[in-house]
Amino acid sequence: MTAVYPSLESAEFAEGFANVVKEINDLAQLLDTHHIGDKGPDVVDDSLIGIFEALIDRYNAVIDNTRTLSTYINCFITTDSQDTVAQARMSELQRSLVLLSTLGTRMTAWIGTLDVDALIARSKLASEHAYMLHKTKQQAEHLMSQDEESLAAELNVSSGRAWSKLHGDLTSQLLISLEVDGRVQELPMSVIRNLAYDTNRDVRRRAYEAELAGWKRAALPLAASLNSIKNEVSVLARRRRWESPLAASLFSSSIDQQTLDAMLTAARASFPDFRRYLQAKARVLGLSRLAWYDLVAPVGSSEKVWEFEDARNFIVEQFGSYSEKLSQFAARAFCQRWIDAEPRPGKRDGAFCASLRRDESRILSNFKPAFRGMSTLAHELGHGYHNTNLAQRTALQRSLPMTLAETASIFCETIVSQAALQRADRQEQIVILEESLQNSCQIVVDISSRFLFEQGVFAQRSKRELSIEELNELMLNAQRETYGDDLEQSLLHPYMWAVKGHYYSTGRSFYNYPYMFGLLFGLGLYAHYQRDPESFKRGYDDLLSSTGMADAATLAARFGIDLRSEAFWNASLDIVRGDIERFEQLIAG
Repeated sequence: MTAVYPSLESAEFAEGFANVVKEINDLAQLLDTHHIGDKGPDVVDDSLIGIFEALIDRYNAVIDNTRTLSTYINCFITTDSQDTVAQARMSELQRSLVLLSTLGTRMTAWIGTLDVDALIARSKLASEHAYMLHKTKQQAEHLMSQDEESLAAELNVSSGRAWSKLHGDLTSQLLISLEVDGRVQELPMSVIRNLAYDTNRDVRRRAYEAELAGWKRAALPLAASLNSIKNEVSVLARRRRWESPLAASLFSSSIDQQTLDAMLTAARASFPDFRRYLQAKARVLGLSRLAWYDLVAPVGSSEKVWEFEDARNFIVEQFGSYSEKLSQFAARAFCQRWIDAEPRPGKRDGAFCASLRRDESRILSNFKPAFRGMSTLAHELGHGYHNTNLAQRTALQRSLPMTLAETASIFCETIVSQAALQRADRQEQIVILEESLQNSCQIVVDISSRFLFEQGVFAQRSKRELSIEELNELMLNAQRETYGDDLEQSLLHPYMWAVKGHYYSTGRSFYNYPYMFGLLFGLGLYAHYQRDPESFKRGYDDLLSSTGMADAATLAARFGIDLRSEAFWNASLDIVRGDIERFEQLIAG
């Protein structure tokens, strides 16, 4: 992080912080000077074009600098939620972030009054932001009044954002008692959850039981958080005249209901295939049926140990099989220490990649020395490569939807998985295929359960608050509907609603189906690459750089893909079905 500022307490950081605050205040003054949002429609003439271009240039610069500062601070918080200096700086920044959100709303309302087609025809800058302008004009139709939007943004700091922050702080600092090697230890929840990958079933079972006990202990404030956030989202969606929170989510995701329905229908049709995989895994483990704590249990034996250095070398090498540019990017990320790898107390669970500035990213992981740890790194580096291709675009052009955010990550993960399979003996192939199928099962089957759960929460929360027991039952019902009876029904995970931070976001409801979209879209693109590598390479980087400049269907059409057709999604799932068949054959000997 010292590439940006020496530390959170340095003079350079203080200066950068003050500059961002000033830039936001200056932007507010500029909007006031031009009476943006204070009057009716403006005629598109030379004067208005000059105002528009000045505002967009300034707004892009402010977003860039604010994102860098915010990401810089957040990297300290997510790697150590007990960093009180970072927490204080983020709290101080919130006031300016609220103002920036309010200014964005004012600009959205103003653009909604303009003849954007006339503006695009007369301004080069407007034409370069054509997609943003058309989408913003649609969004303007769903705004509350300026005062109401300002109030919602200001209150969000102590409502939705505060509940979300509580979830992050509480779960990252949650310590769980577990006996390990004959000694009771207090371990972070992230370490406990990593024990689900242990080869010893008794260790997995005890970790699962300890985890559930930990979530039960923390359930009261987490249920309050979830109830509050979902109610806030529902109220705002209704006030903004969205048909439902899902309708607002689809708009943000740049897809339509027909696309979502086609994908979910194809996913449901694949459940019997995934159940075959779960049955096969149970046979390998010598079980009649898997318990929840067996879902990610390792299968097969492998002499290959993926230490961090091994993962780095393999990723850099295999990315080079696609292109030198991709390989050099990965080498740079490792060399410049963009990755915080190991799990530890106070660190957020899971993995993510954050865009820091232009072509630089930072990656958080909880690396485990196994194939999954390596493939997760490749996945997150794919996000970083995506950010690198977006670097040439303005901040507004880089505002891509979640559905397309997984495009490069899935592609890069598939590159290393396929390469590892080619080099592996039979036992290693079983290990690699099983871990790949674990991931696919999570993203297709488990994501479907999370989607059903969130639908149920929104439907019931519109009537009243849900109790912990009701949240548990909604989650269990969703798991039963998707996994079927191929999991031990008495050993599911009722507290999965407490685990996943994705539920605790006011800005990203239904933060689940985009992952399924990303997997299946990424697999479809990889299949295209296999059919015609050179043609694919000529268009792929440009596709990545354009993901904030067109909707998903338009971008997919560049590769002859029809997202509204179940056939495309079924074709992507056929790749997974092929892996299931290969896995069944390998374990049969």
